[in-house]
Amino acid sequence: MRRPRGEPGPRALRPTEGATCAGPGESWSPSPNSMLRVLLSAQASAARLSGLLLLPPIQPFCLGPSKWGDRPPGGGPHAGPVRGLQRLLEQARSPGELLRWLGQNPTKVRAHHYPVALRRLGQLLGSQPQPPPVEQATLQDLSQLIIRNCPSFDIHTIHVCLHLAVLLGFPADGPLVCALEREQRFRLPPKPPPPLQPVLRGGQRLEAALSSPHFLRHPRQHLIRSLAEARPEELTPHVMVLLAQHLARHRLREPQLLEAIAYFLVVQEAQLNSKVVQKLVLPFGRLNYFPQEQQFMPCLERILAREAGVAPLATVNILMSLCQLRCLPFRALHFVFSPGFINHISGTPHAPIVRRYLSLLDTAVELELPGYRGPRLPRKQQVPIFPQPLTTDRARSKYSHKDIVAEGLRQLLGEEKYHQDLTVPPGYCTDFLLCVSSSGAVLPVRTQDPFLPYPPRSCPRGQAASQPTTRDPAQRVVLMLRERWHFCRDGRVLLGSRALRERHLGLLGYQLLPLPFEEMESQRGLPQLKSYLRQKLQALGLRWGPEGG
Repeated sequence: MRRPRGEPGPRALRPTEGATCAGPGESWSPSPNSMLRVLLSAQASAARLSGLLLLPPIQPFCLGPSKWGDRPPGGGPHAGPVRGLQRLLEQARSPGELLRWLGQNPTKVRAHHYPVALRRLGQLLGSQPQPPPVEQATLQDLSQLIIRNCPSFDIHTIHVCLHLAVLLGFPADGPLVCALEREQRFRLPPKPPPPLQPVLRGGQRLEAALSSPHFLRHPRQHLIRSLAEARPEELTPHVMVLLAQHLARHRLREPQLLEAIAYFLVVQEAQLNSKVVQKLVLPFGRLNYFPQEQQFMPCLERILAREAGVAPLATVNILMSLCQLRCLPFRALHFVFSPGFINHISGTPHAPIVRRYLSLLDTAVELELPGYRGPRLPRKQQVPIFPQPLTTDRARSKYSHKDIVAEGLRQLLGEEKYHQDLTVPPGYCTDFLLCVSSSGAVLPVRTQDPFLPYPPRSCPRGQAASQPTTRDPAQRVVLMLRERWHFCRDGRVLLGSRALRERHLGLLGYQLLPLPFEEMESQRGLPQLKSYLRQKLQALGLRWGPEGG
């Protein structure tokens, strides 16, 4: 039904637009825009009243069956009179009658009667076409009755009374609402006091910070300060291992902290075993950082000589970190390549991982240590080093640029002109590999052997391969994706494992074409990426298509 012109429509009630219910001894008057002023005027329609109450006009202020009338609290001999009073409240025909029943029966009134009275008040004022006039004293007295008795209410009764009072338009800063809110706060369980934090000093504070799952939120200056304030006796191996693991896990190449670990390793050499040392050395290889501490390598060589036969896996882990730093000690290599060591680890649970690490160490000896003349890993013991993409690449594949680069190469060169994720001897996985003729033409991969020989033919086994040559006229170009997580946190230094792979592939004779993440991220869409790849390939003198053959 359309509203006649000039008649205002229903407006939602705001709790702050209610009447001001005065306290004892104060005069009371409704605020100009309050719902109670409308009710006192007794000139509003039922539709408008129900609109102000945010309730439909058919069942205004209907809260469902009364949950206080069926089983009034208390029971006993007074249960009958209590139920009788509730029926009288529910059947009251005016606000004045409501107040009269509450005021004249003090021994029969219970806490649950007050929500019933407020509920009935809303029904009276919102359901009748011509609401009865409401005396100011009636609302004031009802408000004072609730304020006086609300300390005996339970939390549910307080909550319901507060809800109904707000709906009826009592202001949020008025005495009734304030009294109910205050009682509601009293009923809530108190918050337990914060636990006393123990006073942590030096190494204890550092250990607590490193053990916290929210450590990344702490500025690294706090970590450095905690380390600087710690006394030497507080820096235990456990604390330093936590620090080393944190730096390695989060790729934090912090020279101050790494130098502190190196110094601790040198000072505490006699008290450290190889299982602890492998954890302390881990961040140096992973973060591609060689410390300035002059005794770092002599200290590690002495520890390896002392502990090599005690913990084989820890020994190999230490050598792996040193391999990434290009500083393998010959004496330790003699030991791990000896028949006795190899036979010893063959029957252990960690034999597969040790064999893979020994294969990588043997590759490093082949390519980077021309002066080594000691034992080597037998060919029958060698296994592929990294036959598939590394774990971090697989875990972050959805963030990688590999798929869009593959599509760019497919549209630029054609599917028959490149290999993807090909593992080349001695076990390095390449991102993309191209075979290129001596004139620079990109050749179909099915017509070419994509692998370069290993060991390189240019030098006998054990000779240097720093400048490898091959009789094969075709070149192999490897496109290397340098993703953001391939670098230390500062984004400038490649992680040790990535630098090692690129270094070895270059020594094997593959021509490397790095694709840094900054350049790939700046390309907007496939067309720009294709143009970027074209420029990269042409800068190497490569040709393809009709002009390339």
